[in-house]
Amino acid sequence: QAAEQRCADAQQRLAAARTALQALSAQAGAARVAHAELAERAAGLETAVRGSEAAAAELDRRAQACAAGRQQALDRCTALQASIADAGTRVDEEVRQLDARRSEVRELDDRAAGLRAGMAEQAQQVQAARQALEACRGERSGLEVDRARAEAERGQLEESCREAFQAGLDQVCAEVAQLESDGVIADDARRLAADDDAPEQSAQPASGPADGGAAAADDPSQRPPAAAIVARLRTRIERLGAVNMMAVEQFDELEQRHEFLTGQRADLLESIQSTGEAIERINATTRERFRQAFDAVNENLQQTFSTLFGGGSARLVLLDEADLLESGIDIVAQPPGKRLQSVQLLSGGEKALAAMALMFAIFKYRPSPFCLLDEIDAPLDDANIGRFVEVLRGMQDETQFVLVTHNRKTMEIADRLYGVTMEEPGVSKLVSVWFN
Repeated sequence: QAAEQRCADAQQRLAAARTALQALSAQAGAARVAHAELAERAAGLETAVRGSEAAAAELDRRAQACAAGRQQALDRCTALQASIADAGTRVDEEVRQLDARRSEVRELDDRAAGLRAGMAEQAQQVQAARQALEACRGERSGLEVDRARAEAERGQLEESCREAFQAGLDQVCAEVAQLESDGVIADDARRLAADDDAPEQSAQPASGPADGGAAAADDPSQRPPAAAIVARLRTRIERLGAVNMMAVEQFDELEQRHEFLTGQRADLLESIQSTGEAIERINATTRERFRQAFDAVNENLQQTFSTLFGGGSARLVLLDEADLLESGIDIVAQPPGKRLQSVQLLSGGEKALAAMALMFAIFKYRPSPFCLLDEIDAPLDDANIGRFVEVLRGMQDETQFVLVTHNRKTMEIADRLYGVTMEEPGVSKLVSVWFN
């Protein structure tokens, strides 16, 4: 019994020893696990330190790249502003040149009208001179024919006189003149003159002029018929007055001047027309692009507004559909549960959301490389901030957003955080966090 008792005690001690051994084995396993965890944690911390150093180097590199990009953007902005100012100056100069050309065209039109009036007068004078010249040439031709006929008749009369009176024509004419001066033979100048002045000459007294013998030599009634005809022709030529012999040359010179001015006017009109066509093309292209941008932004506004408000609708309205380039734009919004009204009648938070919807609609149509938002989520509550964050997430692929915010939900979507903390009173410290 004593031995059995000892055996039982020994077995109990053996079981206790085995229990203690198991406990010690468990402790050893836990210690090994803890050691492995600590070793793994140390390795992870070492990896994290190396990652942090690499991230810091990457941040420095990216900061330098951002600084260079910012400088390039500033230079580009400055260049764009200069080009815009230069373009505005050129547009103003072109407008002034267009006004000056229009004034020149009006002056040239006035001068052309004056020149046309002067040319019409000169043409009338030239036409009158040509008609008078043709009349003189006709009369001269008639006189030459009459002269030839008269010479032929004189020859015939000479022969007739010799045959009939056995005397020469001069002797017969002298006798006839003597008879006419004596009043025996009536004046037969009307038959020989055969023109409109014959009645006036036949009405003159046959006895000669009343102012004495000095004027008798110039009286056609006291001259032979040929001399009377010559006197009448000279009288008619004298009544025509002076003829402008330079009228044709002046007409040619005025015609050349008129052609030059007409060509200049045509060039000016063509320039004005081409300028007007260019302006029309620019306006048409601007209207088309504005209409495309307006429709796209309007569609994006409706989608973004519904996303930010969780429903509702919004749209852009042109105040003047006929004139797209000068028309104003109204924003009409209808948040969920409210009637359609102008955006000016919304609350402060609703106005902020409507403004965000318009901004994001424009960014969707024409994305920008980066965008700075300063306390844009300040007037929003948690529900609206959640929808605002979802919209930002959908646009991160095309635009880099830099947000100044105090909201925790907005900070959660950031890839990097930069903040200022004050661990000790009066000592501020810049803290940056980069999320993998």
